[in-house]
Amino acid sequence: MRLIRVAGAALNQTPLDWHGNLTRILAAIDQARQQQATLLCLPELCITGYGCEDAFHATGIHESAIAMLEKIVPATAGMVVSVGLPIVYAGAVFNTACLIVDRQIIGFVAKQFLAGDGIHYEPRWFKPWPSKVHGNIELLGDTFPIGDVFFNVGSVKIGFEICEDAWVGTRPGGGLASRGVDLILNPSASHFEFGKQEVRTRFVLEGSRAFHVTYVYSNLMGVESGRAIFDGDILVASAGRLVARGPRLSYQDVVVTAATIDIDATRMSRARTGSFEPEVDGDESDLWRIPFDWPACRIQPGNLQTDAWRSSNELKHEEFTRSVSLALFDYLRKSRQRGFIVSLSGGVDSAAVAVLVSTMIQLALQELPVEAFAAAVGWRASSDQPKMPQTPHEWTACLLTTVYQRTRNSSDTTQNAARDVAAAIGATHMEIDIDSLVSGYTALISQALGRELDWKTDDLALQNIQARVRSPGVWMIANIKNALLLATSNRSESAVGYTTMDGDTSGGLSPIAGIDKAYLRHWLRWMETTGPLDIGPLPILRVVNRQAPTAELRPSSQNQTDETDLMPYDVLDRIERLAIRDKLMPLEIWRHLQAELPTMTARQLADWVIKFFRLWCRNQWKRERTAPSFHLDDENLDPKTWCRFPILSGGFEFEIEQLEAEVKKQVTGVK
Repeated sequence: MRLIRVAGAALNQTPLDWHGNLTRILAAIDQARQQQATLLCLPELCITGYGCEDAFHATGIHESAIAMLEKIVPATAGMVVSVGLPIVYAGAVFNTACLIVDRQIIGFVAKQFLAGDGIHYEPRWFKPWPSKVHGNIELLGDTFPIGDVFFNVGSVKIGFEICEDAWVGTRPGGGLASRGVDLILNPSASHFEFGKQEVRTRFVLEGSRAFHVTYVYSNLMGVESGRAIFDGDILVASAGRLVARGPRLSYQDVVVTAATIDIDATRMSRARTGSFEPEVDGDESDLWRIPFDWPACRIQPGNLQTDAWRSSNELKHEEFTRSVSLALFDYLRKSRQRGFIVSLSGGVDSAAVAVLVSTMIQLALQELPVEAFAAAVGWRASSDQPKMPQTPHEWTACLLTTVYQRTRNSSDTTQNAARDVAAAIGATHMEIDIDSLVSGYTALISQALGRELDWKTDDLALQNIQARVRSPGVWMIANIKNALLLATSNRSESAVGYTTMDGDTSGGLSPIAGIDKAYLRHWLRWMETTGPLDIGPLPILRVVNRQAPTAELRPSSQNQTDETDLMPYDVLDRIERLAIRDKLMPLEIWRHLQAELPTMTARQLADWVIKFFRLWCRNQWKRERTAPSFHLDDENLDPKTWCRFPILSGGFEFEIEQLEAEVKKQVTGVK
């Protein structure tokens, strides 16, 4: 029996925050030492931050990264630590993990498979390292191995898979296993998506089983650079068994999870496997030997920390609530704003945004001491608030201001709903009548045109001016309060441009732009009746949930609703998935809908499909201008990180003609 205490760390880093990133790395090393861990795996690119983007091509960035590495080395006395940073070698930039053993840099393992799809753009900055190739790099007055290498540290063999390396079919772990590696470390920057944690756990477990190793996985945590959310997963598995798991979506800057593993047990597991074929050619040119005395270690039970919400039947609701809440917390403190402003209309979208801010405060205060929370959000005493808030309600009043902006087309129902929701969550609430401003603009343009504007000829303009007039006031409040204005548009509206540019799109952050309206309505009903574990429901949301979604921009006599203007949201979201996620053409989508909605007429389904495609193409420019949003799944429409589409296009007119011909054929029987 040979026991070793290993650990993974989740870090909430920020690109180019040299001192902050260094402080958190050193804190993780210290926490690992306190947990008697001898080996620590830190996340991918944790020195620089993962999201530096084109700054990875700046010489000064690499100089600073090496300077930080030099500061980390002395803190590793008696330990084995891996730390991630970019390295310039042979005229290219490589994503590497540096292994440090007892205050000595031993070498750099380079990532072999780069993430270049979805929100990832690694091939723009890095080069993939070829398999079975290694070289030497001169650094800090010494020479170190770099590339596809592994290490014998005190007779314990250590290899690496760096994030994407483990997601591919030809993962490096297979070659490492044949060389007799005992430990595989996986420093990662793996973004959050609904259900992704289950997939990640599977490849960690399968890697440890198939390769007969102990597998240590560590991930970044929080919103690092603005859009991607990292859940901070830490997993330790040995020979196909999970022995330790850390908390996800934590508000802590540093989380370390340790486990005691038996090297001899995994070695014998490999030895008794009939399919194992070791490499016995004697070539160890890619293996570096380093003397190290592993300290004696006692058997300890694994720390399988399981958040109760992980097993919830409503896991997606829990994940949505907790991921976006953490993202709002990070965005608030990293952008150095003093709070949030929400234009609260009394409808689903703005209510969801306001409730998420309130939930963020509650979850953060459950995990952080009030003093730590105050420091994180930059609270300072003022004449308006000389005493530090203590309760979630008090903090919500401090950090969240909601504003209801009424016109003659607004209803008492939405005004009362906005007021009731704001009161229930504790927000500072304001009510402003902007009808005179709308009338003033309308009169000015009528005078300039020499005619009166009316709803028959000027419907869109008369709707949009109301939404746009709401923007300057909330921006002014945001400026006065040094707060961040949150836009309230959702993904369904973004898909078809059912939003007013410089109106309800106004804001520095659009927290729900990555999620569809149908889901938001379902989630808000869950928040009304059930709510997140340890928080519970918010019954007042019934005043929002009982309404039909409406922009309230036409006269009340017209009974305007979103779904009358567009189509049922469930249908819109289904068309969006088929068209944008699955890349199907109008005729193909129409056939899908006919099978799924047999009670609807062929003509009606075709009209909805045609409307979607025309609105989608017409409104790409709006999506290009949407404020940053959070990535939550593989259906994101953000053109900067996920879904690229030309601003100018032929608008699928040829494909629509094909659909029209097929509808005519089916309805009339005429070819």
